[in-house]
Amino acid sequence: MEIAGLAQGFASVVLFERMIQAPVLRALQTYLSLCQTSSDLSLRTAAYSRFVSALYRAQADADLGKYLQHELEEDDNVYVRQKAAGNNVPAVMQAALEQELSFFSVLTTLTCAQLQEAGTLDSTNAARFDNTQTDLCSFYHELMSQVKTKGFGMFAHCRMFQVDVEGKLVAVPVCDPVTLPELVGYEAQRKEVWDNTVALLDGLPAANVLLCGDAGTGKSSTVKAIVNGLWQKGLRLIELRKEQLPLLPRVMEQIAHNPLKFIIFIDDLSFAQQDDGFGALKAMLEGSAAAKTPNAVIYATSNRRHIVRESFSARQGDDVHRNDTIEEMISLSARFGLSVLFVKPDKALYLHIVSQLAKANGLHCDENTLTTGAEAFALGRGGRSARAAKQYVDSLLRQERPTKEEETTTSC
Repeated sequence: MEIAGLAQGFASVVLFERMIQAPVLRALQTYLSLCQTSSDLSLRTAAYSRFVSALYRAQADADLGKYLQHELEEDDNVYVRQKAAGNNVPAVMQAALEQELSFFSVLTTLTCAQLQEAGTLDSTNAARFDNTQTDLCSFYHELMSQVKTKGFGMFAHCRMFQVDVEGKLVAVPVCDPVTLPELVGYEAQRKEVWDNTVALLDGLPAANVLLCGDAGTGKSSTVKAIVNGLWQKGLRLIELRKEQLPLLPRVMEQIAHNPLKFIIFIDDLSFAQQDDGFGALKAMLEGSAAAKTPNAVIYATSNRRHIVRESFSARQGDDVHRNDTIEEMISLSARFGLSVLFVKPDKALYLHIVSQLAKANGLHCDENTLTTGAEAFALGRGGRSARAAKQYVDSLLRQERPTKEEETTTSC
């Protein structure tokens, strides 16, 4: 395609407007325009350099074709939303899509020599880039065939999200990598949560889940490990802090028409009396029309089985209907369809967790030494727990870290 044709291609983009406004393609468009309109060689050279610089920053391989593939995967536009919702796409919109994808495919055929020649640049001094030629029409149609499990926009590559002060979803760039095989013990509890999550992905009725019980037993790790195990099947996690519960309707609005399935994750949940978030969560659990969406469930962890912090003064308060008040306070946990209890491990389970974690990390310790040290460590941490077991094994790894000259297997 001639330079004039490329310039016309940029000007004709409608659906993927966000892409051409991003630094890489905006810089390329500027350079191509200067090739037609400016006689100033230094100006054209600088514009070309800005394009390559933007590509270097945006794509680790400095490859324009790979960059375009990535941007198409993450682009959130009216076409992909229509497809994700299962709606019929108007013929005129489909035609625009094909035209724009064909244009982007042409961009993947450009070489450094062609671009430099277009601006009569000195090729010996001009920076170079790579370009993987790709049929982006076929590539994008394949993406659309998998949109219900792979997602689109920021959901295409990220599995966990947080909520900002305005209630907007923000991707978590580095997620907790914990996996189910790493977690030892509590297999029955994890299976309950896993089975419920699979039901959600399968479009079956799934319960809101309360993971309650003692601290350090792996409740939060269970939820994150399940997401890590199922995210490629269309599962995503949105972490919501307790004080953000009034933002639930805003969060639900953003995911209501998304084909993916979501866990709204509230960690370490507990309420005091008259807490502002109590009513928001209660409305969600009761299926309020303003809060409920069928592609999302709430998973909450709490060290309190009834979630609400009670006091003797509350039980002896001056409320005329004191019993009703108490029932209202403690009944929130009953609104979760599934409650899974994690209790502190007994000695046998605790030592089993320690033993399995030691083996998984290449620690081959004398059993008596490992057992004695584990019990002493738990005593210093206020009791046995899965968290204490992991911390103990981590401490051994730090103490016995092998040098490069030593064997890779650590011993106590």
